[in-house]
Amino acid sequence: MKVEIWSDVMCPFCYIGKRHFEQAIEKLPFKNEIEVDWKSFQLNPEYHNANNETVYDYLSRSKGMPVDQAKQMTKQVADMAANAGLSIDFDTNIPANTFNAHRLIHLAAKHGLQDLAEEKLFEAHFVKSKNIGETDVLVDLAVEIGLNKDEAVAVLNSDEFAEAVRYDIYESQNLGIRGVPYFVMDRKYGISGAQPVQAFTDALTQSFTEWKAAQPKTTITSLNKNNDAVCDENGCEI
Repeated sequence: MKVEIWSDVMCPFCYIGKRHFEQAIEKLPFKNEIEVDWKSFQLNPEYHNANNETVYDYLSRSKGMPVDQAKQMTKQVADMAANAGLSIDFDTNIPANTFNAHRLIHLAAKHGLQDLAEEKLFEAHFVKSKNIGETDVLVDLAVEIGLNKDEAVAVLNSDEFAEAVRYDIYESQNLGIRGVPYFVMDRKYGISGAQPVQAFTDALTQSFTEWKAAQPKTTITSLNKNNDAVCDENGCEI
């Protein structure tokens, strides 16, 4: 069963939601039958950090709140992340435009490394305080996850996968997705936000049960004219 996840790597709730979703998956007996497809989403597609803006300044300006309020808000998010086993450092976090990061994720998907790229971008942005809007940072991450450096440089210095990113965003609009993370299960059910692990477990179980029941049953018509030379649980017929 396919689960599509619309996410932005500058979104802390997307990072937390990813971890909760993974923890839910690990509890399920059918975990190997779940296929995850990460989809691009940009919370602020026009943003460019030209003045070394801090995350507190960014939130203060974009949300119209005092810096102290922005710090309190991010502290609550950091505490929520810690409960999920994540360490987010907002004091050194660097806001960035994520369009090229999403293009890198599409390149990684081409090589079967999409989930690892998503994870490493979250880690770079929220834990290691890297500027994921910079090409050099993205190239280093590409090499770290096993991508060819020359290919990564070529992609990031071109517009390759730009349309793929835009199409993901277009799809999200058609599906009525206005915020992330957003998890779509079998294009039938959706769940938004960094929900608790149990909420993901319940949603996945319901979706998978219905998906499994809808799968066509395979039947084989036997062409044997007799049952000779067959071994089964009762032994072998000679």
